[in-house]
Amino acid sequence: MCGITGIITSSEEAAKYFSTIKSATEALYHRGPDSSGSFSDFNALLGHTRLSIIDTSEASNQPFYSPDGRYVIVYNGEIFNFKDLREGLIKKGITFHTSGDTEVLLQLFISEGDKFLERVNGFFAFAIYDKLQKSLFIARDRFGVKPLFYYWDGSRFIFASEMKALLKYPFERKIDQVSLLEYLQLNYIPAPNTMLEGVKKFPVGHCARIIYNDKKLSFTPFCKESYFQGCEDKNISYDAAVKSFYNLLEDSVQKRLLADVPVGTFLSGGLDSSAITAIAALHKKNITSFSIGYKEEPLFDETSYAELVSKKLGTDHHTFRLDNSDLFNELYNILDTLGEPFGDSSSIPMYILCRKARQHVKVSLSGDGGDELMGGYNKHRAEYKLRKSPFLGSLANGIAPLINLIPYSRNTVMGNKVRQILRFSKGAKLDLANRYWEWASIADESNALKLLNKKSPEIEQLFDERKKTHLSTLDTNFNSLFYTDVKLVLQNDMLVKTDLMSMANSLEVRCPFLDYRLVEYLFSLPSEYKINETSQKRILRDAVSHLLPHEVIERKKQGFEVPLLKWFKTELKGSIESLWLADDYIVSQGIFNPEYVKTLKKQLYSSSPQDVVAQIWGLIAFQHWYKRNIESIS
Repeated sequence: MCGITGIITSSEEAAKYFSTIKSATEALYHRGPDSSGSFSDFNALLGHTRLSIIDTSEASNQPFYSPDGRYVIVYNGEIFNFKDLREGLIKKGITFHTSGDTEVLLQLFISEGDKFLERVNGFFAFAIYDKLQKSLFIARDRFGVKPLFYYWDGSRFIFASEMKALLKYPFERKIDQVSLLEYLQLNYIPAPNTMLEGVKKFPVGHCARIIYNDKKLSFTPFCKESYFQGCEDKNISYDAAVKSFYNLLEDSVQKRLLADVPVGTFLSGGLDSSAITAIAALHKKNITSFSIGYKEEPLFDETSYAELVSKKLGTDHHTFRLDNSDLFNELYNILDTLGEPFGDSSSIPMYILCRKARQHVKVSLSGDGGDELMGGYNKHRAEYKLRKSPFLGSLANGIAPLINLIPYSRNTVMGNKVRQILRFSKGAKLDLANRYWEWASIADESNALKLLNKKSPEIEQLFDERKKTHLSTLDTNFNSLFYTDVKLVLQNDMLVKTDLMSMANSLEVRCPFLDYRLVEYLFSLPSEYKINETSQKRILRDAVSHLLPHEVIERKKQGFEVPLLKWFKTELKGSIESLWLADDYIVSQGIFNPEYVKTLKKQLYSSSPQDVVAQIWGLIAFQHWYKRNIESIS
């Protein structure tokens, strides 16, 4: 795994960015501490930092050149079928000088152009510069496992693995007000937009060619989104589907165990990570597994289930139990990883888990994607029940006024149940699209608007247009919910969290559920093979039931929750009140409504904080980013 950055200009001015490319590359050092390098031409510069996983020799360092010197590549990712692709090229007479996948990727491009991309099984973001044509070819994987940001002004195309590196280049920093409104609802910013105007996320499953003196930028899809076409194979029996699914998952896990360095697994104790670990243990004896929990917060701790799984599988298991001081000590390191605001608080334990795992392995497998693909979230169960029993909506609406009198939050069993019933009640009154958005958000639109100091009909209209686009894939087919989750939640929240927190600790994370063959197969199956009256992720449970303890197979999803409320009321209260959300700073900043921020803080410290905890964390993440990246250079 690596970090990449570069710039291609429409004039002979690349030399003036020499110091910039160095700074941008250094900003990606955590992504690749094993080596770094750069390339320069009169209209282009490339930078690379390497985390060596396959072929750890210097021969595979980057930038990597073709034998004739015409092409040069910077690449971030792994190609898991590269050996098969390599054999095909050898049969064509191509000679290889390394044993890694970088050279295979470059030779495929030279041999086939962009046609080879649809055959690549892996995750990646890469750029190939052609010194003869003075052009840049750039591409990103199907699901956005590997990040890629860019800035384009008609004369400069700038790209980087992280916004942090992109911000080393000179361009105007201006807050995208529509993205800010999205962020205040979701705690993340959906692609292709970012918090800054003019900076975009490179579209997943696409490639582009930037040619010297050509001021056009267009993207070409290299794979059809065939994994969801609204068509399901009704002819395949459930038992046959379970068998085929397991075979695909096992092959995916096997492929992702390939490395020239130590490999382990994340093992939370939930179904997804347990399934991945169980299959990995079949093919790698005494594989190392890692879990994280909380010493003082049993409600949020899953480590007993992880240890139960480890005992059955015989893994070399490491449990890390944290207290509030552990979280607090890493706070600024975690916030510093954010190239743009990102408010998923589960980033905190993920960062610490990755840091501790990195002391033992260089690669870890994770269960990312299982919930989105097979209906693992509470909102999926809620939607299913509402469709099967519409009267539940009326029932919830009837009792909502009564239970709304009960203090609630995520921090107690009863409080969380009350919170869930009220969310269900609110969503049940809405149409499908607005219900999905409501259940995917941490704050509704009216409250998000109250937070903004400046509002305009234009911003609200643009927000509505973006929201409509995000939800355009929803229909009555239940599989469309999973597909929307893949495009919205997985791509913009879960994978962003995993990449940022793992690469901040120079750890590569691989996601077996996101093998494109497996994704396509799951979307070809009827939705009831994944969720029904009694089970979520049904096909996964039945596929791995012979490998895991009964307690894990039968338990409900807990989620990677964080006990933030106690933290906000103790160690962090001073920083909230005097730094990030200080009354005078909010006024001088001019972005947020000072009175509504006071309202949120008051509710935070009340007996019924509700979902304000998540909103406050999102605001902290924004404020820290703003102070470092906008205010400091204004």
